[in-house]
Amino acid sequence: MFMIKIIVTDDHKMFRESLFNIFTTKKIAEIIGEAGNGLELLELLKNQKPDIVLMDIAMPLMDGIEATKRALQMQPGLKILALSGFDDDKYYFSMVEAGVKGFVLKNSGINELKKAIKEVSQDNSWFSPELLQKLFIKINESPKKRSSKNDLSDRETEVLKYICESLTNEQIAEKMNVSFETVKWHRTNIMSKTGCTNTAGLVIYAIKNKLIEI
Repeated sequence: MFMIKIIVTDDHKMFRESLFNIFTTKKIAEIIGEAGNGLELLELLKNQKPDIVLMDIAMPLMDGIEATKRALQMQPGLKILALSGFDDDKYYFSMVEAGVKGFVLKNSGINELKKAIKEVSQDNSWFSPELLQKLFIKINESPKKRSSKNDLSDRETEVLKYICESLTNEQIAEKMNVSFETVKWHRTNIMSKTGCTNTAGLVIYAIKNKLIEI
């Protein structure tokens, strides 16, 4: 049976060991390496090719933001899922820009982490519900002036909402009664207009522009 290969990057050894024991016992995934910071991760990636990296954000020597950028330069197809503490919200946008596929809170249950890994392995994004709620509140309470401009067409906005629901292009095409190629074309236009490079970035854009409700 195919097992998803994972490297856990976190500066707390006990946390890494706990994940290893849980993943091994429940056969969730195969942990092929552990790193205590970004520099250690980059060394591992010279010889290992994981499917997913679970990436802590605040770490010594090299944090998750820089480690994500460099890891994706080394292995462009690598999928990175951020391990977030509840006070890491100041880093969310930087992590999305760096290329992560989503975020899971460290205090989440193992079932949510399992779902997150499954979604990310299928090239979807994942955000812990509590994290999305906090992000939504933070954006709406920010004293900074936010742009309310949305350059997307009604059709593109509809596609974006479905993307935020983690629907595939095939599922979106079925719901909208259009072809698969039409959805791909809309998605390309959405990426171009928003400046986003991945689904996680599109979710952030949708929240900022109040196109989805949490």
